[in-house]
Amino acid sequence: MNLPENYIPILIQAAVALGFVVVTVIASSLLGPKVQGEVKDRAFESGYQSVGNARSPFSVKYFLTAILFVLFDIEIVFFYPYAVNFKEFGVEGFLAIVTFVAVFFVAFFYVLKRGALDWDK
Repeated sequence: MNLPENYIPILIQAAVALGFVVVTVIASSLLGPKVQGEVKDRAFESGYQSVGNARSPFSVKYFLTAILFVLFDIEIVFFYPYAVNFKEFGVEGFLAIVTFVAVFFVAFFYVLKRGALDWDK
């Protein structure tokens, strides 16, 4: 496998992160308490007794807010490489970012039109 030297730190970071996750999951299953019973299995919600069915429908605004979060998250993922290398991307990179921003704003205005940020309704 012939990897450029620039990818080696990224692979090391990914391996350390994956190793941390595996070690943490295994350690928590081995060292964690294994208590079961009626009190342990009862639903708990921030000190309040649970009332009603847990399968109550959510408002569509909840999901629209989640879509907004994903939109802004993806925006950051695409803007960071452009911000770091904007001179090398040139006009073609600039047009790609402008196209992405246009698509982003279409999705953002759709969510706004659907009333995702208007919580008073």
